[in-house]
Amino acid sequence: MVEDWQNGGFGFYIHWPFCEAKCPYCDFNSHVSREIDQKRWLRAYLSEIDRVAAETPNRVLNSVFFGGGTPSLMNPDVVAAILERISQHWPQSNDMEVTLEANPGSVDAGRFAAFRQGGVNRVSMGIQALNDIDLKHLGRIHTVAEALAAFDIARNCFDRVSFDLIYARQDQSLDAWTHELNQALSLAIDHLSLYQLTIEQGTAFGDRYARGKLRGLPQDDLAADMYEATQRICADAGLNPYEVSNYAKFGNESRHNQIYWRYGDYAGIGPGAHARLTLEGTRYAIENWRNPNKWLTHAESGNGENVKDAINRSDQATELLLMGLRMSEGIDLGRFTALSGTTIEGPRVDVLRELGMISLEKQRLTVLPKGRMVLNSVLSELLVD
Repeated sequence: MVEDWQNGGFGFYIHWPFCEAKCPYCDFNSHVSREIDQKRWLRAYLSEIDRVAAETPNRVLNSVFFGGGTPSLMNPDVVAAILERISQHWPQSNDMEVTLEANPGSVDAGRFAAFRQGGVNRVSMGIQALNDIDLKHLGRIHTVAEALAAFDIARNCFDRVSFDLIYARQDQSLDAWTHELNQALSLAIDHLSLYQLTIEQGTAFGDRYARGKLRGLPQDDLAADMYEATQRICADAGLNPYEVSNYAKFGNESRHNQIYWRYGDYAGIGPGAHARLTLEGTRYAIENWRNPNKWLTHAESGNGENVKDAINRSDQATELLLMGLRMSEGIDLGRFTALSGTTIEGPRVDVLRELGMISLEKQRLTVLPKGRMVLNSVLSELLVD
């Protein structure tokens, strides 16, 4: 019997929680620590890999992703040992993808060569801006020159390199953003993650915004213009907007992230890591202990998980919709119906189609470019009972 998760594949996520500095916009589980016993952390990761492997036998692994934090601060031999242990437990697909996130300030040629030797074949770089003033405002500790040098090093070491940029930044004009985006595309990049700056509670930016001290943020109309320009410029450069914030040349899409968006199964280990795993026919939402020291202690004791809740089929259908409609390929409605026992139809759906927000053809539901600009609103309409 084919289980639903097999429509999306199986991936493995490792969270490294440490950074050299905490960026003011970041709401990820990242921490600054002067002393890190990487051998101890490695033992905990290996123990967790063994535990997950016992729960998920007879699977083919499609991807591994080192996220954070700043995983490029991990010792290359730690990364290599993790990948070696993973390879002992699961057969790997022919196009196995192993991604490591890196910040420009934490890389050099020798370090990247060691990561490649250890099994990493793709790097995702957190460049965020190609403007030194804005980099400083974003709390980044690298300069544009350092970012471009790091990108060159990565290009010489890896066949696949992506980098992130943030737009709709403070006091940023549409012309400034389009110039910066064209500069990024001139680097012969084949994958870009382009995110609109969002102000999250619990971050330094969130605190400043609440006090009325975060000025210069663009109005909604300007942010929308930036998004439209991003779509157009990337398309002209041959980068397909395969997901709301991700653009790639054909064949260079992030295979790991596609597992999330196609609602496959993925294991997650490390502080605060999430997972979706189907075990003995039941799909679980899993969260690890968020505090690094608490996770480390629990992992050493045999299990770093804090939450493990069964997901009913109706909620699985909702998650499939929320994740799958981020992608330009959309979702298979037959799969949605098999999970939910219902169909997507009715006056609200008809209105969305008439407005050019969605397409419903041959049992496939997709959100059109016009609808992507207001994706949350489209999803809200589709999810109304």
